Amino acid sequence: MKTLRTSLIFTLLLGAAAVAGHTVASELPRQAVLPLKMAAQAVDAALAQCRKDGYRVSVAVVDRGGVIRAQMRDDGAGVHTVDSSRRKAYTAVSMGRPTQFFAELINRVPNIEGIRDMNASILMLGGGFPVKIAGEVVGGIGVGGAPGAKLDEACARAGLKAIGADLYESSE
Repeated sequence: MKTLRTSLIFTLLLGAAAVAGHTVASELPRQAVLPLKMAAQAVDAALAQCRKDGYRVSVAVVDRGGVIRAQMRDDGAGVHTVDSSRRKAYTAVSMGRPTQFFAELINRVPNIEGIRDMNASILMLGGGFPVKIAGEVVGGIGVGGAPGAKLDEACARAGLKAIGADLYESSE
């Protein structure tokens, strides 16, 4: 009888824990995640655009936490472009704006230039955009290696367009 009572109490406690756990789980916030397949498509499209324009670059796509989802360095792209593309993608997602916006803002308001030193992954050069789908930021894309920010941006926009992400105007 004692074993039956202990089993019944144990079963009731497990049931209560499951109900309590379900309540907590249902209250957790839900966030969209950038699928690996979409990240790879964005990288491929950005690389293709830069190749078409005659530039050898690196392209990186990061998730909302700044972790790399996909990255490629084109044949002939400088070794430094790997780091710059990742840092631009990281900056765009962490700051929630295109990187060119901050590059221009620092020029207009020099006393805020310290934001470029917030951490080692920040890079305030044009060529990075948040990846925003249906108004929600799910990652960042960065291109490095074309001869100028506007050219990097054009390639990054091609990557955004390929996955149906929101597009940005310069300095947005």
